Amino acid sequence: MKQHQKMLLGIVIGTVAGIAANLLVGGAPWLEWVVTNLTSVVGQLFLRLLLMLVVPLLFAALVTGVCELDLRSIGRLGVRTMGYTVIISSIAVLIGLVLVNTLKPGTRLSEEAITALVQKGSVVKAAPAPSGDSVPALILSMVPTNPIKAAAEGDIIAFIVFSLISGVGLMVTDTPGSRHLKETIMGLYDVLMTLIDGVLRLAPIGVGALLFSVTARLGFGILVQVASFVGVVLLALGLHMFVVYSLSVRFLGGRNPIAFFRDCRLAIVTAFSTASSSATLPTALKVAEENLKLPRNVSRFVLTAGSAMNQNGTALFEGVTVLFLAQVFGVELSLANQATVMFICVLAGIGTAGVPAGSIPVIAMILGMFKIPPEGLGLILGVDRFLDMCRTTLNVTGDLAAAVYVARGEPAPENQTAPAPTRPESSAS
Repeated sequence: MKQHQKMLLGIVIGTVAGIAANLLVGGAPWLEWVVTNLTSVVGQLFLRLLLMLVVPLLFAALVTGVCELDLRSIGRLGVRTMGYTVIISSIAVLIGLVLVNTLKPGTRLSEEAITALVQKGSVVKAAPAPSGDSVPALILSMVPTNPIKAAAEGDIIAFIVFSLISGVGLMVTDTPGSRHLKETIMGLYDVLMTLIDGVLRLAPIGVGALLFSVTARLGFGILVQVASFVGVVLLALGLHMFVVYSLSVRFLGGRNPIAFFRDCRLAIVTAFSTASSSATLPTALKVAEENLKLPRNVSRFVLTAGSAMNQNGTALFEGVTVLFLAQVFGVELSLANQATVMFICVLAGIGTAGVPAGSIPVIAMILGMFKIPPEGLGLILGVDRFLDMCRTTLNVTGDLAAAVYVARGEPAPENQTAPAPTRPESSAS
């Protein structure tokens, strides 16, 4: 079986087993013990193995990617990547806002369901919200005084800036020592990719354990209670992924959308199962270079930056959630207010951490800005893990679509030939 097929099998077995356990013995002490001490541990171990490799891989990928560029290429790649991110994220949020205003999912919940769900999630009131720093302070925070501390604290954007600067420094320095250092970092990248292959062999077990833990505790009952909200989010995500991305890949990237999605299967399944853009970065790099055959300098630059900044699904979800909770609590948001929400969500999508539930603190901040009760997050807390898996899938697919767009027209390195744009490539095994 191919790797993505094994992971899909793990998803199906874990989900079905978890739902069956919830229906038959839900709430039993022994089931809680199994979830807490066995399946959650196995699932988190798989997730930690992937996350463990992210920071060194991000550094090695960016430095080696930048080394193969010239200074003019860096500016061109950066502008094209950021421009694409802002435009596509704006379209994503706009789709979400239109659907919420049209379908009005927040008006369909009963008072009893609202009260019960809010009480279950009341702990969310203590969720930390990002500080409202000024624009100059935000710019300064992107340049770390201590890159190791930035990496340890999960400040990925600051660490990306450090990696980019290191790559530029290595590119413009031509000494025996710098050439040796470049070869060493390239060797580090090769070693990390070998480790990724090893971790992915454990993926079916880790994925199955993660899904079993979630479904055994929650079942599908919570989905029924907030089905209208879940339906709107899934519809918005589906439209953006299969319509907007297909158009982008076809007309901006010059590729066949069907071949694109087929080649991205491994990254898509990994994103869905881990609910983390950061954890999926190693797999996305593997897919971009081996399946999509993108120039490695472009794919490493775009994907490593995109894992932290190109979060279309997160931006969409944040906008839908804010308007949904405004409808639930009867808070009227004018068009100007909704435009502000859209602007904040686009910016937040660029800066939200690419880890599970990374958007919750941002949503809490936006709710506070518009006087919407933040405890309303309890309404979505039960389904957030499932929706997080879905929006992460959109995020990662968006990173790959962005890489396809940016790669078009970029000269391939001399030792790597880019494929014909519309020719389907073989899938990963």
